[in-house]
Amino acid sequence: MSDMNINQVLAQMRTMSIEAGGKPPVGDNSGDFAAMLKQSIDSVNRTQQTANDMAQSFEMGKPDVSLAEVMIASQKASVSFQAMLQVRNKLVDAYKDVMGMSM
Repeated sequence: MSDMNINQVLAQMRTMSIEAGGKPPVGDNSGDFAAMLKQSIDSVNRTQQTANDMAQSFEMGKPDVSLAEVMIASQKASVSFQAMLQVRNKLVDAYKDVMGMSM
């Protein structure tokens, strides 16, 4: 995949994420990294809580929650957590690289 295709896909993913979360768009150069990271972690947490709530509702036999919806929510939570875990791993690797540099 070329750099242009990757950038287009990333831009589309950001747009879809913003639309799904109902948050106002944030420019690439605005904002604080820590705030953006916290917002991402909070989003993953909300996704996991939603999946857990749906699973609990299904287990209690509520008719408005189907098994398919529960499985989709569970997979979304799993994928978002795995993505966050990979970002964390890359941040730790970058930190180790910076700390290993000699001045």
